[in-house]
Amino acid sequence: MTESGSKLRIFKILKIIISSLLITVLLLFTIAAIRTLSLDVNAGLQLAHWEKTNNKSLVIDHHQREELLANFKEAIRIPTVSFSNTESNTTALLEFDRFLRKAFPTVFSSSLVHHELVGNYSHLFWVKGSQPELVPYMLLAHIDVVPASESDGWEAPPFSAKEIDGFIYGRGTIDDKNSLMGILQALEYLLLKGYAPRRGFYIGLGHDEEINGLNGAMNIVRVLKQRGVQLLFVMDEGLTISDGIIPGLEGPAALIGLSEKGQAAVKLSVSVAPGHASMPPRETSIGILATAVKRLEDNPMPRLFGYGPEGDTFEHLAHKFSFPLKFIMSNLWLFSPLLSRILERKPVSNAFVRTTTAVTFFNAGVKINVIPSLAEAYVNLRIHSAQSVEEVLDIIKDTVGDQRVKVELVDGFDPLPISGADEKAFGFQIIKKTVLDLFPTVTVAPGICIGNTDSRHFVDLTKNIYRFSPAWFKPGDPERFHGINERISTKNYEEMIVFYFNLIQNCDIRKLPEPHSSVHEL
Repeated sequence: MTESGSKLRIFKILKIIISSLLITVLLLFTIAAIRTLSLDVNAGLQLAHWEKTNNKSLVIDHHQREELLANFKEAIRIPTVSFSNTESNTTALLEFDRFLRKAFPTVFSSSLVHHELVGNYSHLFWVKGSQPELVPYMLLAHIDVVPASESDGWEAPPFSAKEIDGFIYGRGTIDDKNSLMGILQALEYLLLKGYAPRRGFYIGLGHDEEINGLNGAMNIVRVLKQRGVQLLFVMDEGLTISDGIIPGLEGPAALIGLSEKGQAAVKLSVSVAPGHASMPPRETSIGILATAVKRLEDNPMPRLFGYGPEGDTFEHLAHKFSFPLKFIMSNLWLFSPLLSRILERKPVSNAFVRTTTAVTFFNAGVKINVIPSLAEAYVNLRIHSAQSVEEVLDIIKDTVGDQRVKVELVDGFDPLPISGADEKAFGFQIIKKTVLDLFPTVTVAPGICIGNTDSRHFVDLTKNIYRFSPAWFKPGDPERFHGINERISTKNYEEMIVFYFNLIQNCDIRKLPEPHSSVHEL
């Protein structure tokens, strides 16, 4: 074959390859465009008719509003602080017990409600249903709060419950006395209106959630297990209604947590012979350990976006974004790597992409002129749904890559199972309906909790655990969580009461409507 003939053949082959690539790209983008348009069309479809019920309505009058706000403020003023795994304000917990009995007399006196103390300070309520064949569900909240000091820069003292411009300030206003008081206030109003549930339900109020719930939630679980209780679903605190927080999203979104990231505490330590600071070795224990810590920070855990519930979050919200984000999020099968790179740029969204690594303690040294023999660092890891504690530990060892650095697992647990969010998932659909009935402009989507809640202790009692609170979070509000100036608007607290008031009644249906053919129903 002549040289010109060979070149012509190569040119033809290249032309075929390029044409094939162009056709493939065109086909992929055609599929993506069709999928994007179909999501837009299906986004507004409705489910079949829900079972008819005679739900009671709640219209809060001026007197009730004053009373419910006074009760809520009193709850915030009681400093039910969990300081450490071994120290809680038990005096405040006992005071809170007395307060609840005074604030909700009907709940504590009704023949429909059985109440008991668990683990000395936690509360378990059983509200008997008229149809015992209906599997019960459970609402969770917690009494304790994290410490807070006025010197940190609060606009109002953290246990004052001071009202400023329509907001009540104080520790516990969003974590988690808003849910606790909202649930009990809703039940109080329902009972006063003569409500008797068809489906029985439990309310669990743990007293030590902020220190892992070992004596509160875990003892509540033990009691329920002894009685052979199985639950249809559990709903606890977790995700909220985000408004203006997700960049590019048009309108507010209620995210319902289907799972929680796992958690691990890992200790890194270096031991060397001590010495005098006037004759330092080439590397000290602090220097060796600092290098190891720097390696961890410079080499984050692998991106795993799309391998957990976070992928469903963005697909459900896709139709509320404008182009080009709508196109990208409607087709994560094609654009997941691109979106994950965008998300990892900010700490808040980076938490959805991977297992996060945070060095939280660094201890070394005893005297200014002594080379320390021991240096220790503690690392807090929040583990992505696609990984396990064991896998993360192996990655840390490989990343550190220094035999002089000892890597030890202090404690930890794997990510929680992922609960259902399809059209047959009773708990998810009931929460979704209740949100949309109260907030019709809100988009509802599944999500992942990057923190941990008491609900993780209930995995043996149900396969369906949801983490959601109808609290509105606007820009700046996520930083208030465990931070300074924690607050909630009086309007939002009232909305929370109405939400739980409706949720309890919505759970009385025997079954969900027949599924719609679309996976993006409301």
